[in-house]
Amino acid sequence: MKNRVSGFQILLLIVITFFVGYYFGVTKISFDYKNYKPQIRAISKEPPPDVTTVDFSQFWIVWQKLQAGYYDKTKLDPQKMLNGAISGMVQSLGDPFTIYLPPTQNDNFKQGLAGQFSGIGAELGTRDKDIIVISPLDGSPAQKEGIKAGDIILKVDGESTLGWTLSQAVEKIRGPKDTSVALTVLHRNDKTPTEIKIKRDVITVKSVTGYLKKAKDIENIDSSKFKNSESSVIYIRLSQFGDTTNKEWLSVIDKLNLQRQSEKNLKGVILDLRNNPGGYLTDAVFIASEFLRQGQSVVLEEAGSFDRRSLDVSRSGKFIDIPVIVLINKGSASASEIVAGALKDHGRAKLLGETSFGKGTIQQAEDFGNGAGIHITIAKWLTPNGTWVNEKGLDPDINVPLGNKDKTDLQLEKAIEELLK
Repeated sequence: MKNRVSGFQILLLIVITFFVGYYFGVTKISFDYKNYKPQIRAISKEPPPDVTTVDFSQFWIVWQKLQAGYYDKTKLDPQKMLNGAISGMVQSLGDPFTIYLPPTQNDNFKQGLAGQFSGIGAELGTRDKDIIVISPLDGSPAQKEGIKAGDIILKVDGESTLGWTLSQAVEKIRGPKDTSVALTVLHRNDKTPTEIKIKRDVITVKSVTGYLKKAKDIENIDSSKFKNSESSVIYIRLSQFGDTTNKEWLSVIDKLNLQRQSEKNLKGVILDLRNNPGGYLTDAVFIASEFLRQGQSVVLEEAGSFDRRSLDVSRSGKFIDIPVIVLINKGSASASEIVAGALKDHGRAKLLGETSFGKGTIQQAEDFGNGAGIHITIAKWLTPNGTWVNEKGLDPDINVPLGNKDKTDLQLEKAIEELLK
């Protein structure tokens, strides 16, 4: 009898969250960033002690009434109801980054970090219940068709996104190669929505690119403004912190460092973190360590009022003695903000561009073995000086709007100008 009661309570626990999901509706959800690699853990199927005193009867009644009374029986999919129930329980915390991912969404997320998936190539999130573009990926169909960081997606193929969860938006927007999707978007500072039709493609994300060039040879800038355009700079573009980022980083850095040895008039490094939505926390420490000295703090992790630890430089960097300017904008979030904040606090770099996104929490990702997964916020992070950027972002030392005049990259241009002073 005891086992039957226990099983009944488990079922009720599942059912209760379905009602919670309905009650709380669609709250802010985002799975754009995670800072720990996934784990598979053994989860007890027994209900925890603190729920045995909760009365689940009303929720069980709701489940039965839906099964008995809802007019369209084809909509009563127990698995979808279960996923909705679990999602609702997680959403009740009111944390946009603590999320439950059913198998399909969990697989989509992993594909993104692995660097290849089929879709339009835009990192999505939510803010104030709107579906927003955190950043279009470099060279993606979304970027080519004019999707920008901060865009609000109002409709997908004519269907309003009002009330959608992030996972719903991703499912609707992703699709097979060579198919198209129409997005109605509201650009920042615009009052009238714009419809943009985008042809989907296989998106292969290369995390790191870079070059060492004389200022006069760099594209998309006006080198006539520089006092000494014969001087050289190193440019490194870091688009995300994914599964292959560290390996790609070392390959690019080794090549640039070798070229640097024979360059007599090198003025500094430009690290471009614009539209970088983040990724693994450990990778942020790895990247920042290229520019900081052994023993210096990269980020502070705070799990409670009296539980703070410092994650410090993890290796010997090759660029610890050269001026650095970091480019940031509204699409720079999470791990990219960690790197920018660390270099700023230690006086290793000036930040140039626009205020960053402002994501100051750390998630732990776990897989359940059935394809589903969960991301749980386990701590917040602070810059080495103790600044929490959450919902505020990092302010640049040098504020430069992007601008679109003649396709000139005004932020990159200003960064080069600063290094050549």
